[in-house]
Order: sequence, then structure tokens, then C-alpha cells
Amino acid sequence: MTILTILSLIPILLGLFFFLVGTIGILRLPDFYTRLHAAGKCDSLAAELMVCGIALYNLQPFNLANLLVSAKLLLIGAFIFVVSPTATHAITEAALVLGVKPWKRPEKRYP
Repeated sequence: MTILTILSLIPILLGLFFFLVGTIGILRLPDFYTRLHAAGKCDSLAAELMVCGIALYNLQPFNLANLLVSAKLLLIGAFIFVVSPTATHAITEAALVLGVKPWKRPEKRYP
């Protein structure tokens, strides 16, 4: 294994970890807004890490063609970086307009 393979494996594994954390957040959190928050934040970071890791891995036989492919991958990552939070905000705003109520913790009643 080359050093570049190891360096590309680190962000890929971190991306997989954040995808897992986001999935657990979607399954465990109580309402629509918190689930969407977990999905939006974790998936954006995970996708960025995965794309960066794949772009690094693609540079292995270093030549101009692989450099251009890696640059295109980084442009895709920049697109995800802008679009994913924007889409999450638009979905949240639409849910709020449609009347989806946020979850509130029930009050504790002491005797």
C-alpha cells in the first residue's frame, strides 16, 4: 500500500463513519426537524470526505488525465457543499409552512 492510498483511505473511512452517525440520528431522533438536521449535517460532511478521499485515490498514477478527473471530483464536492445545506433549509422551511410542529420535551411533573 502506498502512502497516497493510506492518505485517501482516512477520509473515506471518516466519511463512512459520518454516514453511519447520520443514519443513527435519522433512526433515533424524535421529530422531523431533528432528523433532517442529522441527515443534512452528517451527510454533507460524509459526502465531502468521501469525494476528497476518492479524488486523492484517483491521483495514484499521477498524470494529467487523473489530475483532471480529481479536479472534477472536487468540483462535485463543492457542488454538494453548497446544494445539500440549501436543500435541507428549503425542506425545513416547507415543513414549517405546511404546519409540521416541532417536538417539545414533555414537562416533568413532580408530586
